[in-house]
Amino acid sequence: MDDLAHARGLGPDLDDDRPQRGRLRSFLILFLILAVVAGAAFAYWLHARHFETTDDAAIDGHVSQVAAEVDGQVIALLADDNQPVTQGQLLLRIDPSDYRIRLQQALAQQIQAQAQLRQAEATLSMRQADAAEAQSRIRAADADLEQSDHDLARYRSLDPRAITRQTLDTAVTTENGARARRDATRHVAEGMAAQIDAAGAAIDAARAALRLADAQVADAKLKLAYTEIRAPASGRIARRTVELGDYIKTGQPLLAIVQPDLWITANFKETQLTDMKPGQPVTVRVDAFPSQPLPAHVASIQPGTGSVFSALPAENATGNYVKVVQRVPVKILFDGKAWRQLPLVPGMSVVPQVRVR
Repeated sequence: MDDLAHARGLGPDLDDDRPQRGRLRSFLILFLILAVVAGAAFAYWLHARHFETTDDAAIDGHVSQVAAEVDGQVIALLADDNQPVTQGQLLLRIDPSDYRIRLQQALAQQIQAQAQLRQAEATLSMRQADAAEAQSRIRAADADLEQSDHDLARYRSLDPRAITRQTLDTAVTTENGARARRDATRHVAEGMAAQIDAAGAAIDAARAALRLADAQVADAKLKLAYTEIRAPASGRIARRTVELGDYIKTGQPLLAIVQPDLWITANFKETQLTDMKPGQPVTVRVDAFPSQPLPAHVASIQPGTGSVFSALPAENATGNYVKVVQRVPVKILFDGKAWRQLPLVPGMSVVPQVRVR
């Protein structure tokens, strides 16, 4: 009976220890879970501290905007949406009729200006020949005058009884006539010099008119060439807004060409740039193709935050100032050729992971 009673007395003691053991086991399990989580978090921190990443990033590229440089009606449209084109390929043609007429007019004015220049040069040659002849006449008149002066001086040096009065008067008249002819030829030469100056000015004017005509011809040829719009670069057509038969104006945007070279513009926080530098490896995941990580590297860091180059930059010197973490654009270039196998286009969202340590 005592043994049975003793055995029955042990039953409650065993039942009292069982909840304690359960709580201890639960505590141990919880501790192990927390330890594993803490270890995993610490391991992740050790791994993550070597990388900087951002979801504020997108694929970027060169987009060439094609616009009209002359007015006119589109008579041929050779470009379609998303079509690949090569540099120099004809995209569309504007009616060239008006511009051909203007070129013919400019060519006619050029020929007229050339003829006026040749006429002015011929006039100058004639005036120079006349001036040379006038100089010859001056020299002849000077010789006649010198001879007349010599004869008159000789007659006057003689005894008045040795010559007649008529001979002396004739010598005086001859000398006066020679002097008058000399003065007249000099006046003619002066007039010839003025005519030469006028002919030279006419040549300058004709040359200026010819230069203007040449410029008008060049302008007419250039505008005629503008009636054929060609691709400024190789790429693919995008955002075509022109149709066959449209009348377009100068400067009107017609289409865009997206060039094949692409890169990534990632806007990192300024606090993420402490250890970032060009050349560091990057793993890029495109949202459209998350299972295909692409290798890349940091190419450069923009020398200014994004807000500095915005249309309305911040004016921190006025009003209340609230410090905001700024973002700095970082240019990332793809490595290898794997990215070219994917249909990537500018604007696609990406997540770059830069290894900074």
